[in-house]
Amino acid sequence: MNQEMIFTNARLVLRDEVRNGSVQVGNGVVSGMDSSASAVAGAEDFEGDYLIPGLVELHTDHLETHLMPRPGVVWPLELAALLSHDAQVAGAGITTVFDSLCVGVTVANTDRRALLDKSVRALESGCGKDILRAEHFLHLRCEVAEPELVDMFDAHVDNPLVRLVSVMDHTPGQRQWTDIGKFRQYHQRKSWNDEELREVVDERKRLHAAHAEPNRRAVLERCRERGLTIASHDDTLPEHVHEAVVEGIGVSEFPTTLEAAREARKAGMLVVMGAPNVVRGESHSGNVSALELAREGLLDILSSDYLPQSMICGAFTLHHREGLPLHETVAMVSVNPARAVGLDDRGEIGVGKSADLVRVRVVDEVPVVMAAWRRGRRVC
Repeated sequence: MNQEMIFTNARLVLRDEVRNGSVQVGNGVVSGMDSSASAVAGAEDFEGDYLIPGLVELHTDHLETHLMPRPGVVWPLELAALLSHDAQVAGAGITTVFDSLCVGVTVANTDRRALLDKSVRALESGCGKDILRAEHFLHLRCEVAEPELVDMFDAHVDNPLVRLVSVMDHTPGQRQWTDIGKFRQYHQRKSWNDEELREVVDERKRLHAAHAEPNRRAVLERCRERGLTIASHDDTLPEHVHEAVVEGIGVSEFPTTLEAAREARKAGMLVVMGAPNVVRGESHSGNVSALELAREGLLDILSSDYLPQSMICGAFTLHHREGLPLHETVAMVSVNPARAVGLDDRGEIGVGKSADLVRVRVVDEVPVVMAAWRRGRRVC
């Protein structure tokens, strides 16, 4: 049973404003709010620290790095790998996380096929035993040029943890890898010579021609039948956005160009960008800067992608360096992603909402997570 708590002398980051006040928590939800300090004995004094909603993460590859900490090294204790990932996620203020697992392989990591089943088993075990700090869901990332995609997808699509599906195409020469030079640079550790690079590109294009269109149709049909949220990945051209809209897709995940982001916004799609892109000030693969989209008012959601701490850092970076209101930037990592996947019980501080809360202290413009609660239970 959750203990009743009062947090006082806090800067509350609410959906529409930031103001000083107190919050009362009971039975796992926010049960009361006040604009004044509390005199109740035992109230926790925040000493002016921020109280923000627990972060909602829609796309992180971080679990895979714990299951395969080195190339070719698969960690044998899959539950232990999940627990390590989970602790880092909670320590970054993330209380709801969609672990994004690749269904199908790319040139980047052909070992990912072996990680899919291990990841799902670990998540089923951890969630079933109620030993995780954050609440975990599954985001299946479908590589449409993968020959075995449909069978791999069918093996997991009915798992109750699956709440989000994205359709991806990392074929070189289009979308993220329109610039073959950037593709080569990203995979430089493979040390391809010119002939080997041509062979890789030709093979990926062959797979794309044979499988991408039927696989995409099959995945989208299954998602629509089950009412799953669908995201389009790496939209680059207006045509990519138009295709997604016709298919009923409402989320544009990591558009690679300003033009694609503008088309997505015009079509009413939610635009997701990587928080590392914000913190670094640029894309690691030469695509559009998330800061540019933020300045244009085209950024709705931030995802940590590969580094959990980047999510909260991204929200505060947009506030400190770009001058965006803090309640708007925090919404990009809380209420906006929650609403995108139909989680209406969380993502904001409000009476009756889940007590997923994070205490944040800012030190030299770096947000430091001092404590985190999920449904009123302290997890960090």
